[in-house]
Formats: sequence, structure tokens, C-alpha cells
Amino acid sequence: MAFCGLDFGTSNSTLGTAQGASVALVPLEGQATTLPSAIFFDFTTGASLIGREAIGAYVGGAEGRLMRSVKSILGTSLIDEETRLLNSRIGFRAVIGRLLAEIKRRAETATGIPLDAVVHGRPVHFVDGDDAADRAAQQALEEIAHGIGFRHVSFEYEPIAAALDYEQQVTAEEIALIADIGGGTSDFSIVRLGPHRREQADRSTDILANDGVRIGGTDFDRLLSLAAVMPHLGYQSPMLRPGLLAPNGYYVDLATWSRINFLYAPKVLAELRQVRHEARRPALFDRLIQVIAERRGHTLAIDVEAAKIGLSEAAETALSLDWVEPGLAVTITRTAFERATGTLASGIAARIALCLAQAGLTADRISTVFLTGGSTLLPHVRAGILAAVPAARVVEGDKFGSVGLGLTLRARRLYR
Repeated sequence: MAFCGLDFGTSNSTLGTAQGASVALVPLEGQATTLPSAIFFDFTTGASLIGREAIGAYVGGAEGRLMRSVKSILGTSLIDEETRLLNSRIGFRAVIGRLLAEIKRRAETATGIPLDAVVHGRPVHFVDGDDAADRAAQQALEEIAHGIGFRHVSFEYEPIAAALDYEQQVTAEEIALIADIGGGTSDFSIVRLGPHRREQADRSTDILANDGVRIGGTDFDRLLSLAAVMPHLGYQSPMLRPGLLAPNGYYVDLATWSRINFLYAPKVLAELRQVRHEARRPALFDRLIQVIAERRGHTLAIDVEAAKIGLSEAAETALSLDWVEPGLAVTITRTAFERATGTLASGIAARIALCLAQAGLTADRISTVFLTGGSTLLPHVRAGILAAVPAARVVEGDKFGSVGLGLTLRARRLYR
């Protein structure tokens, strides 16, 4: 039985396999082991591209449709619906299946081995506060995995997988808080780890707590976009009727990765042109209409995401919107970004107290906090996590690879 660990992420995905006595991530795009979770349907050639190639085709102006952050559809009613591709329609299950099937195919090509067993990563909660929707999300992902050729499908919580990866370097027993802050969810586990525990078949008693919330990097993108960019396209600008502001819905959709494509329906442009006539500052709506008419919503989202990443290291960044209007640019400060997204950072950090209560522990009992997931690079998110366990030693995990490696370790134990 050939097995793998598959971390299908909201923003990025990885796949790991056994490499002799160890495990390793498989290169999925050139030499890169991390693949952006994006798919582009090329209307000219009929091909579907994934990863950086998908994003490159879209940004390069190829005629087609880009879809990203499709994992966020799991647990919603959209998973059983269809979306339009030029003159045809495709189900969202099929979109996810096509993306994962290509990841599986590339891994099999790289290793020369057909993969028939997988441990899929999953957040602690696909959906907050809805157990039925959470079960439905996992079931949908399991059905998709079987549909692309996996005979055996298992699941592991993503923070537990990260803990298994971290445990490979542990030299003494400890209690660790695992913080996995990804593109779509923030997940925490409190786990008892130790070198003598690694090969135990049953680790259930070592898992002291699991908790999570549906907040991730794409939520920070959305609020940053609304606060800093959308006002330049008319967001919250006044209408001619006194006391009335521009409708919010168009801007929220444009700032939300998984909803951008809904704006490309012909009726939306007709609505926007009508709203423009009722706007006090129609020139701002001209910018919005241009972005929608040219189907460049994802370009805007990519620019905002890049600005967010830049603010992880710099106090200020410039976001050029020259492609919307010559000379148009937005300067964003880290202070403004953190002010716009402070409730998200606080919501993430608040889960740690719940996790500690679930484990029956005080913060001083946590030996180590292990950080993984790209959103742990955001300074205010990181600060909130560390403030909750101030005495803990901080260990930096592979921000985009720890979960995939841990899932592969779990697969080796389960399917070996």
C-alpha cells in the first residue's frame, strides 16, 4: 500500500510521502513543495492549470476563470452547487476534485508510485458551531478523495499533524501548544510529546485539547482590502440621496477570495452602472466597474495579499493600482492594518484560553508553543498567541510544510 499525507489548504497545499525511513514533501511545481491552492480554467485551450501556473495565466491576461481558496466552500451549501465556465457549468466538488487529482498525479509522477492511501488534514472546525455542517464538510472531502482514486482515506486534525512533525525534534517529555494559523482557519492543540511516545500506536491520551475558529489569512486580506483599498473604488462613499452610502455587498464580495467570481455575472455590471448614476462620486464607481468588467478581481486580491505579507516585515507598504488608473496607489501602514484586523487577531488568541480550560491546565504548564501556518508571521497575531502563554519556549515550525509532514508521519503509522 502506497500512502501519503495531503495538506489541502485554503491558500497552499502540500503532499508528503515516505522516503526510506523518513518522510518528505514531494515537489509539486518545479522544485517547489508548496503549491498555491488555485485553479485556472483556460477558455481558449480548454485546459485547467493549477498553482503558480494558474495565477500566472490569470495575471497574464489569458481568457478564463481563476478560482482560489476553494477549500472554504467545504461546509457551505455551495459545495453541492455549480458555477459557470464560459458556455458550460461545473460543480464545486468537481473543481476541488480536479485540483486534488492533479496534485495526486504530480506526486505519483515524481515518486513513480501509485498512491492509494491518504491521511487528509482537516481543521478542528470546518464550520464554527455547527456539528452537522462540520461532518458534511469532512464527508464531502472524503468522497472527493475516493473519487480521484484513493482507496483508503483517513483524517487528522491539522494542529495534531503539526505536533507530530515537531515531536521529531523533541528530546524530553513536554506539553506543547500547537498553533496552526493558516489561510482559512486557526487551530490549536495541546499535546503531550516525548521521544518515547513517537512510535506508540494510540496517542489519544496524549491529546489534551483541540480547539479552533474559522479565521485565517484570507479574512485578514478581506478586512485590509475593505479598509485600505475599496474606498478608492467607492466603498462607503455617499450617494445622491442624503444619508445613503454605496451598497456594501459588491465590495465585500470583491474583497472575499471565494466570492469574487460571483461578481462577473452580466447582471452585476448592469446593477453597478445604475448605482453609478446615483452616486455622488461616480468616478470612484468607474474604477469598480472597470475591475469587474475586466474580470480583474483576483488581481486586486493578489495585490492586497502581497501588501499584507509586506506588512509582516515593514511598517509601511505601497500598493500600486496603476492597472486600474494611471498613478493610482495606496500607502498602507502596519498600524492601520492592525487596527482594521485587530478583532480577528483577538479572536484567534481567545481560543487559547478555551483550549487551556479544555485541557484543565494553566498557562504556566505549557512548555513550548510551536508556530506553523503563514499567518503566524503577522506580528499582532503572533503577539496575541505568545501573550497567552508568556513562559513558553517558542519554536518556529516550517510555516507551510509542518502539517503535510505530520500527516505523512501519521499515514506511515496508520498504513505501514
